[in-house]
Amino acid sequence: MSRIPRLAWCLAAGVLAGCSLLGPRAKPPAEPVVAEAPAPKYAAPVATHRFEIDPAHDDVVGVVQVTVTSKEDTLPDIARRFDVGYEEIVRANPKLDPWLPGEGKEVVVPTQFVLPNAPREGIVINVAAMRVFYFPPNVVNGKKVPWKAGDRQVVYTHPIGIGKVGWKTPEGATKVVGKEKDPTWRPSAAVRKEHRENDDPIPAVVGPGPDNPLGKFKLTLGWPSYLIHGTNKPYGVGLRSSHGCIRLYPEDIDRIYAMVTPGTPVRVVNQPFLFGWHEDQLYMQAYDVLEDDKRDWKNGQQKLIAKTLTPRIEKEMSDRGLQLDQAAIAALAKDPRGVPVSLSSGVAGIDAVLSAAPRVENRVPDGSNWDGADDPARSTQGDVQRMVQERDSDTTRS
Repeated sequence: MSRIPRLAWCLAAGVLAGCSLLGPRAKPPAEPVVAEAPAPKYAAPVATHRFEIDPAHDDVVGVVQVTVTSKEDTLPDIARRFDVGYEEIVRANPKLDPWLPGEGKEVVVPTQFVLPNAPREGIVINVAAMRVFYFPPNVVNGKKVPWKAGDRQVVYTHPIGIGKVGWKTPEGATKVVGKEKDPTWRPSAAVRKEHRENDDPIPAVVGPGPDNPLGKFKLTLGWPSYLIHGTNKPYGVGLRSSHGCIRLYPEDIDRIYAMVTPGTPVRVVNQPFLFGWHEDQLYMQAYDVLEDDKRDWKNGQQKLIAKTLTPRIEKEMSDRGLQLDQAAIAALAKDPRGVPVSLSSGVAGIDAVLSAAPRVENRVPDGSNWDGADDPARSTQGDVQRMVQERDSDTTRS
């Protein structure tokens, strides 16, 4: 074979098998392997509405959680998923914009609660916390019997909307006197007058349906004109948004309505500073003092706080030789976050609590009352912002 044909043959065949005249083919350089960063792993969120306590020892329920925002999230969106209210989640995240928190931001979900200083029976409402606690009776062989140490007492808790400034929710003791599904709303003359003055007239009677502010269920109280009910504007829960009634998310009033019977005691308290024992530590949970709370918290804080301590807390403090750290209390009260903090660590304990809090998936916890589906009557961002503006303008006038 002549040199030229052999070279041509090799050039053609060498594409597939290589050719000794041209030598071995050079291998292309290998592309560097870049390891992908592992996706962050989050725990399943913890249920936030039903707890069991030892009635003789437990004062704190739940756990603080931290989740991460998606691109479309607002803080009210996350609040409803975790069964907390507007003020609760905004208070716990003072550096985040409620409406544009941004994607990938950590959000504190304040789902740990110090129980109010009140008898743990029936319905207990703390207007300062904007939260209801329901303690079902202990029924044994068809009879109600007292709880004792070592029992596992059940408590349910949910966020609530309460009365606006000028329409405050009353405090004191009453009871449930009736209950009604698909109620009809008959606003008072004063409520209708307010709506007319705001260029928002309402009819004298509003039947059941999506336009009814009472939602699908109501509990009638012994106080005339005051109710515990649902709402057709879920994102007003956790705000001072009513004319004195207590309103719950639709999914929460559904369950409370099913459990509560007429005759159930109801106590409404106003306790912005709560104390309780948890794992051998005395905890404090601080909320904002309501705008129309006439008590002098600035100058009489020590005396007022002393009234919020239960006899059991005082006895345990005495037995342990402890005294309240007034400096830590003052610091927590000055910048309330609604997060329980051990008084042994003072205000710096908030950072420790948040650092240790579990990082959880941004979704409705398993076992929650809500299925996460959009409510056809859910409020828009504009509705909630209007409620907040009304609250702020009421504060200015008060």
